[in-house]
Amino acid sequence: MALTARLIAKMQATQTGSNDFGGPNFTPEISQIIDLTNGTTAGKADILWMDQRTVSSASSDDLDLAGVLSDAFGSTVAMAELVAVFVVNAPASGAANTTNLTIGAAASNPITGFMGGTTPTFGPIRPGGFLFFGCGDAAGFGAVAGGSADTLRVTNSSGAAATYQIGIIGRSA
Repeated sequence: MALTARLIAKMQATQTGSNDFGGPNFTPEISQIIDLTNGTTAGKADILWMDQRTVSSASSDDLDLAGVLSDAFGSTVAMAELVAVFVVNAPASGAANTTNLTIGAAASNPITGFMGGTTPTFGPIRPGGFLFFGCGDAAGFGAVAGGSADTLRVTNSSGAAATYQIGIIGRSA
């Protein structure tokens, strides 16, 4: 199974009023695109895992990225490097979430390469919010080591279950 992917991060805005750029409109844009082809070196990736998952109130969903999860075709996901992680605190359709999510290293076998430390977290990701990391260079943005550093944790605050969307792109070597 070959993989190609395009990661697009973009912030675009229009603000009106007087400004140093001479006009009544200020329309800045910041964007970055990473195109990936199939493989395991810089600018490449060969593993895709995407899912919509539900985590109970005041609970965690531990995602083992080396040998437990299955991709859309039933193959076991066994990542060695992370290239992209995209988490949306909202279901693809249906009622909106009412609780916050936190993304981080699990207590057991935590992925620490892209987060530093042993139990760092990103969040809260409020309902409807998202978190997006991507890096296509030779090392990606985090190493995955099966059995010792392979678990990413999604933690839900208390109050209600939360359905979230997650996409992870990685390399097998």
